[in-house]
Formats: sequence, structure tokens, C-alpha cells
Amino acid sequence: MMNIRWISALVLAVCLAAIAIPAAEPGKTKVLVVTGGHGFEREPFLDLFARNPDIAFTHAAHSGTNATVYEREDLLSYDVLVLYDMPKNITENQRSKFLSLLDRGTGLVVLHHALVSFQKWPDYEGIIGGRYPEGSSSSGAVTPAVGYEHDVDVPVTIVARDHPITAGLRDFTIHDEIYWGFRVGADVTPLLSTTHPRSGRPLAWTRAQSNSRIVYLQLGHDRQAFENPNFRQLVARSIGWAARPDGGITR
Repeated sequence: MMNIRWISALVLAVCLAAIAIPAAEPGKTKVLVVTGGHGFEREPFLDLFARNPDIAFTHAAHSGTNATVYEREDLLSYDVLVLYDMPKNITENQRSKFLSLLDRGTGLVVLHHALVSFQKWPDYEGIIGGRYPEGSSSSGAVTPAVGYEHDVDVPVTIVARDHPITAGLRDFTIHDEIYWGFRVGADVTPLLSTTHPRSGRPLAWTRAQSNSRIVYLQLGHDRQAFENPNFRQLVARSIGWAARPDGGITR
């Protein structure tokens, strides 16, 4: 017969373990926010996700210019990855892990400078729907053909007024960074545009790849953009749509 004290100790240990392990958050979208390879204002950026009541998020950063986040053992446990990164290098193994996300149906929300990532991996451009081309001999240079400008008041026009990400939103102005000369795939569905004469367009789009929904938002350089209520709503809605709550794989 088991010793009563031993049973009591076992019950106590189980109870303590239950208290120590955080309870799962049913109904919340599990999000991995990926940074690295480009500087950013950490606190106001992460506040975008901390104040979203519909998600449970984890922040992970690549090591240097390498795509090390794709080596995480829990990578395939997330519903959506938010890419606010700009790594240059990706190994064959990391590439395979990234592609496995698409096979699984993990959503991708790609923000701002992540359009510059993996210049030597052509498939990445096809997956996210575009590319800001950055040649090795003129990395970061601003030219009439390809460039960027900070601290611009950008008029944003809603193009897809019936899309779940933009439905009900009105045209707005955001103080942000513009890009020009970036490429956009022919198979994307534009969401946002602009009348700014130097900015490239569209400013946002969606597409599908394998079993995944993908959103790209060009907006989002710094605190002034992060705190814009329209941008916050766009990011939150993009995460919700990319998570496929209705099970569809539409663009």
C-alpha cells in the first residue's frame, strides 16, 4: 500500500507544477514576431502586438545577418509569422524550414524593410510578392531609380474596399518612410496605394503561396507610424486574415 505522506507530497507537486506552467490561451492566434538585420524602435513596435487582445505573441531575433530564427524547434507551432526583419543570408536548412511554414499553412505578415531580405534568394520575392532591389555595389544608396525617404507625410488610399483587411477603413495620412523602385508581382491583390509622387505603389497587397496567406505592408518605419491608429488596425487585421480563421486560401 502506498505511503499516505508520499501520496500527499505527489499531489502537492502536481498542483505546484500546474500553477507554474502558464495556461494555454484558447481562441488566441499564436504569433511569432521576427526581427533582426535592421534597427528599429523596440518598445513602440512590440506594443503593436502587446495591445492586441486577439493574439499571444513571441518575439525572436535573427543572429546578425543570418536567418537563425528559422532553426527554432517550435517554428511550426505558430499560426502567423510577422516578418520585420532584413537578414541577408539563409542556409539550405533554414530555407527548407521556411518553406515548410507555407506547406503547413502558417500565415505571413511581411512589414516594411522585410521587402529587402534575401537578395540572393529569388524564391523569396515570389513568395512575398515583391522585392526592394539592393545591389551589392550600392547597398543602401538612394538613386532616382531605387530609393527611400524618411519623415514623409504619406496620403494612403484604400484600393480594396471590400477586403477583410481594409473593409470599412477610410483614406488616411501617415508620417512614415516611402520607398520607390521596388518590384511587385503580377499575381498580388493590391490593398493600399498612394498619390505621393515619389512613392512606389501599391503600398500593401496580399497573395497566396501553397497553403499560406501572405500580406505585405510597406508602411511601418518608426514610432510615428506604429502609433498611427490606422496602421495598428491594418497590422491587427492582417494577422487575423493571415491566420485563416475561416479556413479559406484566397488572395
